[in-house]
Amino acid sequence: MPVYHKLGNIPPTRHIAFEKPDGGYYYEQLFGTEGFSSLSSILYHVHRPTMVKEILKPKDIRPKVAKNNNIHSRRLYGFKAKPDDDFLKSRKVLMLNDDCELGVAAPRKSMTDYFYKNADADELLFIHEGKGVLKTFLGNVPFEEGDYLVIPKGMIYQMGFEGSDNRIFFVESFSPVYTPKRYRNTFGQLQEHAPFCERDYKLPQELETHDEKGEFLIRIKKQGMLQQVVYASHPFDVVGWDGYNFPYGISIHDFQPITGRVHMPPPIHQHFEAHNFVVCSFCPRLYDYHPQAVPAPYNHSNIDSDEVLYYVDGDFMSRNDVSKGQLTLHPAGIPHGPHPGAMERSLGQKETMEMAVMVDTFRPLHLTEFALSIEDPKYYKSWLE
Repeated sequence: MPVYHKLGNIPPTRHIAFEKPDGGYYYEQLFGTEGFSSLSSILYHVHRPTMVKEILKPKDIRPKVAKNNNIHSRRLYGFKAKPDDDFLKSRKVLMLNDDCELGVAAPRKSMTDYFYKNADADELLFIHEGKGVLKTFLGNVPFEEGDYLVIPKGMIYQMGFEGSDNRIFFVESFSPVYTPKRYRNTFGQLQEHAPFCERDYKLPQELETHDEKGEFLIRIKKQGMLQQVVYASHPFDVVGWDGYNFPYGISIHDFQPITGRVHMPPPIHQHFEAHNFVVCSFCPRLYDYHPQAVPAPYNHSNIDSDEVLYYVDGDFMSRNDVSKGQLTLHPAGIPHGPHPGAMERSLGQKETMEMAVMVDTFRPLHLTEFALSIEDPKYYKSWLE
């Protein structure tokens, strides 16, 4: 997402001494991706960002895989994931491979006792229910229902919720999450044919600078372990920063669907991309306008990818008996398409009010024990007439 942004106070050029008004110096930090070769920001801290005071006992949080080599189409009831007061404990991984982890969360309370950093992955949080503020050392991003929050790897953050009823669908990506390359010009600007634009971004605002020393617990996910590191200064002590690597939000409601005379393929719904997977947004839209158009998708073979759909709202036109909070997995290796009767029902229809998030992975997904505990075991037979 190559958009330049800055907050707070910064010196006139990088890598020079930046004096504090009352004496001493601020401490510069490069916050970059893919080594020194991709998006980065430069931060200025009140205290050294390296002041580790204690390292406590880690916890193994690797999800337990229950099913490899999956050929079953599956339906999971995401709202069966029980709410938990703690943000991290509420997160339940459902599917994973070497490129990403997908899951759901239902946190009841804001993060106040600790900070969190994912040192393994970029995070894409889809806020299905709830509202609040994503607090980071690069500023705050308010969020509400329908927002995606893109949180770069290594970002220290806290989630603040206004209420206790919160539902999140999340993707952890082991490569950076970007906007689709085909939407961007040579300079990184989104082009006219893109279904969203830079005006839609919810950029960090309200930079909170805490000049505090003490003991501050940061929980860090690294290689499947939840490390617990105590810092001697508040992690939100940045007085200013600028660059291209920062958290941001964007609403699914601002996605402008691309339509056509006949049924358009799923790539028109793409919202994000990473290495070996894409994320798409299915939104309310007008149907195709050929007089004999079939609005429902044609049957197609899943040869190269597993397809996951997270149902957000509305009546999904290609499925029978699905509701909000459910997930379906249609694996590579077998064709899939509309449920019986869905194609016929779509004929003559003018629009759909469906809303869903789709993740297509180009390596097979493994299912966790928790995923199998909330699934409908008969879903794979639901295409029988």
